[in-house]
Amino acid sequence: MTLVVSVTGIVASMPIGIALALGRRSTIPLIRIFSVAFIEFWRGVPLITVMFFATYMLPLFLPGNFTIDNLMRVLIGIALFAGAYNAEVIRGGLNAIPRGQAEAASALGLSYWKTTGLIVLPQALRHVIPGLVNSFIALFKDTSLVSIVALFDLLGQLRAAFADPTWSTPTTLFTGFAFTGLIYFVFCFGMSRYSLSVEHRLNAHRRT
Repeated sequence: MTLVVSVTGIVASMPIGIALALGRRSTIPLIRIFSVAFIEFWRGVPLITVMFFATYMLPLFLPGNFTIDNLMRVLIGIALFAGAYNAEVIRGGLNAIPRGQAEAASALGLSYWKTTGLIVLPQALRHVIPGLVNSFIALFKDTSLVSIVALFDLLGQLRAAFADPTWSTPTTLFTGFAFTGLIYFVFCFGMSRYSLSVEHRLNAHRRT
């Protein structure tokens, strides 16, 4: 459950973040206002509130014969929440790209979408790898909140083990949380080191 929620949130939030970052820089007022309002709303709401809303309040707004699985509702909420944070990280990378890059692409006859997809966006994403990975690590740790809305993740299974007399020992509490913390540390440290290796490979041209 922890891996499903975190991987789905990371993968689904990236296109959402890219679309919102581009929308916030759009010259079309309606798209820009919608993107700004969306980002500010989701950044101003705690993740636990998003999960409670997706789990208990969202079904009230759906037709009576239409239902969505509890896990799917949580995944959608996490993806939108993480997408809003990724949008600001990606927008920082877009702002760091010199205007001359887009102007040179325009002089070569490239359209806006080709300029963005082939020139501007790849450079922007390369600049914000540390920020994106930091958001991914925070999202991976925040998946422990799903146990509050009756989804059993890693910590939820640990709490269930505490209530089972078969697993109850004087050291269960310490060893259980210590082992769970070690698992979180291994995954987070692995993501951090992998991001450093990716950043090192993508910035090889700067070392020559």
